[in-house]
Amino acid sequence: MSRVEDYVGLTKVPGLLFGGDYNPEQWPEHVWEEDVRLMAEAGVNMATVAVFSWSRLEPRPEVYDFGWLDRVLDLLHAHGVAADLATATATPPPWLVREHPEVLPVDAAGTRLEFGSRQGYCPSSPVFRAAAVRLARAMAERYAGHPALAMWHIGNEYADHTAECFCEESARHFRRWLQERHGSIDGLNAAWGTSCWGQHYTAFDQVNPVRKAPGPINPAQLLDWRRFSSDALLECFEGEREVLRELTPGVPVTTNFMGLLRDLDYWKWAQAEDVVSDDAYPDPADPASHVEIALSYDLMRSLKRRPWILLEQAPGAVSWRGVNVPKPPGMMRLHSIQALAHGADGAMFFQWRQAKYGPEKFHSALLPHGGTASRGWRETLRLGADLRALAEIAGSESEAEVALVLGWESWWGLEAPESMPSDRLELRRLLLDWYAPLHARGVAVDLVPPGRDLSGYRVVIVPNLYLCDEDQAGALAAFGGHLVVGPFSGVVGPDEQVHDGGPPGPLRELLGLAVDEFWPLPDGRTQAVRLAPAGPGTGRPLTARTWAEWLRVEGAEVLARYEGGDLDGQAAITRRGNARYLGCLLDDVSPVLDGILTEAGVRPAADVPEGVEATRRGPYLFLLNHAATPAALTLREPGTDLLTGRDLSGRIGIPGRDAVVLRTGPNPAPNPGPETEPVTGTRTTPTGGER
Repeated sequence: MSRVEDYVGLTKVPGLLFGGDYNPEQWPEHVWEEDVRLMAEAGVNMATVAVFSWSRLEPRPEVYDFGWLDRVLDLLHAHGVAADLATATATPPPWLVREHPEVLPVDAAGTRLEFGSRQGYCPSSPVFRAAAVRLARAMAERYAGHPALAMWHIGNEYADHTAECFCEESARHFRRWLQERHGSIDGLNAAWGTSCWGQHYTAFDQVNPVRKAPGPINPAQLLDWRRFSSDALLECFEGEREVLRELTPGVPVTTNFMGLLRDLDYWKWAQAEDVVSDDAYPDPADPASHVEIALSYDLMRSLKRRPWILLEQAPGAVSWRGVNVPKPPGMMRLHSIQALAHGADGAMFFQWRQAKYGPEKFHSALLPHGGTASRGWRETLRLGADLRALAEIAGSESEAEVALVLGWESWWGLEAPESMPSDRLELRRLLLDWYAPLHARGVAVDLVPPGRDLSGYRVVIVPNLYLCDEDQAGALAAFGGHLVVGPFSGVVGPDEQVHDGGPPGPLRELLGLAVDEFWPLPDGRTQAVRLAPAGPGTGRPLTARTWAEWLRVEGAEVLARYEGGDLDGQAAITRRGNARYLGCLLDDVSPVLDGILTEAGVRPAADVPEGVEATRRGPYLFLLNHAATPAALTLREPGTDLLTGRDLSGRIGIPGRDAVVLRTGPNPAPNPGPETEPVTGTRTTPTGGER
């Protein structure tokens, strides 16, 4: 079998992945035969199994009941369905939390949370970790040779419900983490600036998690707590991963991410797994939700710079919004194709068969409550056929000339509560301010961590880099293309201490300015900005919201000035060489962006009307009409629509909520992937019940 490093997407399963979370333990065994028959009919080739099955697989300590899962995997394999096999550790069983109540998490107010939902564990608990690793080992020993096994799935949506725990065990773990990071208590005091508010420590055992306190928490302590909490969960993942790699070295390992999730540093997490996978739930009621989800998809593709897997999405309505709006006809298919356009090698779902009971009984499924007579089932069949028609795109990669810089530690610092000039600065919104117009123009975007080599890009945009060190600034200075830096950047270093001389700190020489004073704008108030009378958008009036800055220009050219109010005449947008700085948040960055893209020679993937998304992936041009009404556009080059088999050129139309996937290059040679197991028969390893 291929080495894990050779996996791009999931090469054991040729083509594109299609399927979803399968929970056979929720159904009598006679239903399983119908499930696998319908999976085969729909073209399903992968199922995620055993995610929440710990209590069924290990009903008593170190007593295992694998018989039912043996039969499920045998059935899947016999019908050509591979398994994304979970280690089942997403929720500990009742016996574990009753015998060891210290396993349950504690919130910031000191309340121990009760069993009865999911993810009910303390990430630092040695009891939980040992039990999880023990189960992962038993699973790997049992199924290492099973022909259905294509991928391991550890945990589930880490940090969805338990992002942090404040118990005494977490406190001890935090202190060990701090000692390793800072070396000594004097190092911690210096990093945290504990002379402020009389917080000087004389021993590590005096330090606690950031529990509920009378007033604002030390921002440096809070930043370290965010780092620690992400690392603590990552250690849980890595403990199970090591066992799986030891016993099944050729099987890739993943865990499902959650898009733009602030709590976990996905740059760090992605390096610990073999395949990036993501869960995505855009709101059907939000007509712009496809833009933010495209941003998260581009992040998933960028994490390892290779194809990824959409492991969960909803076929229709979800079960956890205040109002759970279903997806109208065509949207499930369109959203799936959108993920493929942004580098996914599969479109998986939660869930296969709609649950009859529990908190997710009203969450949609590929096989709805209404069965094969339902509209949802017809959409499932259509998507399965489409994914087979699109199979050749698997493994193809995307290229982008524009990058957005996203730093998790900077994100954590920016959104620290109670101690900032404004709590209205949200990184997700700042990213979207730039991403949305790029997306509308059909310009491909990568996301990159601060400090990465930026060669190969024409334009790099830093919406915000509140926390910026010398290495990160050096990477930006070494970039030879067009650089855009947004406001409130270069403010602090890694220990949450303001740079000498104030912001933009280590970016000062690069940008040719200093920030004299922050000027946050009250809610509902705006500030007029006017572009200088030269260049693109000459003299055009713009509007700033939420944030502005009083800049002291030190060698930069002023591209725009504030007009009216207390900032009248002060510089708002500057340029030094190819580096631009925006000292404010514009309602619309398009006038600035268009000039940069033109000067940099960045061309969109296609010329599209509003509501149509254009994305290129290798030789494939995806044209997605997110509007409910038809759209028309003119192709720059002819090609073959993989969805219909038609040759297209010139002026074409796209129905509402529909797509065209155009192969614009030569027909690629078939790539069936590595030799796979036959899809009939069962495995030869013994099955059985308890052991």
